[in-house]
Amino acid sequence: MPPTSSFSDWAELLSWIRAPASKRLSLLRKLATQTVVFHLWKQRNNMIHNQISLPAAAVFRSIDKELRNVISSRRKNKIFRDLMAMWLR
Repeated sequence: MPPTSSFSDWAELLSWIRAPASKRLSLLRKLATQTVVFHLWKQRNNMIHNQISLPAAAVFRSIDKELRNVISSRRKNKIFRDLMAMWLR
């Protein structure tokens, strides 16, 4: 389930990640958070070191593509079987 509001700090994000949920939903939350943080960090470093900023839509596409790839590459693992459908909802 997507968050109902935006996060104003790390505590809220961590609370959302740790909120009671099925194992699959909990895993999807953790994967999505990890992917978002990685891509935001990458964007930050790109700005600092190369003075290049990607449009938000490009960052979102990269996040979506990476998460789909992570789920697809592990689809034979039982817990990953339904994650793609959950991600695409």
